Amino acid sequence: MKNHSISRLLRLAAAALLAIGLAACSTTDIGPAPTLPADARWGLLPFANHTETPQAGLRAEAISETILRANGIADLRRYPASLNNETLFEPMDRKQMDAALEWARSENLAYALSGTVDEWRYKVGIDGEPAVGLTLQLVEVSTGKIVWAAAGGKSGWSREALSAVAQKLSRTLLAPLTSLARSSPGAPQDAQLAPSSASDNTP
Repeated sequence: MKNHSISRLLRLAAAALLAIGLAACSTTDIGPAPTLPADARWGLLPFANHTETPQAGLRAEAISETILRANGIADLRRYPASLNNETLFEPMDRKQMDAALEWARSENLAYALSGTVDEWRYKVGIDGEPAVGLTLQLVEVSTGKIVWAAAGGKSGWSREALSAVAQKLSRTLLAPLTSLARSSPGAPQDAQLAPSSASDNTP
């Protein structure tokens, strides 16, 4: 009788763990780190917002910028605010993206990070899990060639903040670039020694 109860409890625990794993999951496709000059100047281009959430692109940009700076890419130039006219109701258009790339060329930047936000919401339902989908690209400014790319989607726990899920996904996608920056001879000492992220126990 005792063994039967223990077996039943173990089955219930396994089912609960499976349910938790399905509730917070992620899918990513991440390219290997490119070979870049250590002294290359980097820029940040606008992120296109392909969601119905106002200013999701601006939020994703801010998170990516902070992660890159925190991991050794201190010489990161952000595009002028005038080049991104995204408002609560009007998304950014292609002409603004082209103008931002021209700005990067005028600043003699070697590489620039751009991206798109494909999902940024709380799912409809009782639990309302946060869900984020991102695509990132590192562009060689002089040629417009994409030298690195990553894409991914992540959902979180029902009580987790959307911004926290976005930060975790961005950190995962940017790992090849931040690792490259930390291993660079010119990287700050604390960036070379510090881990790229805090512990993340979600799948």
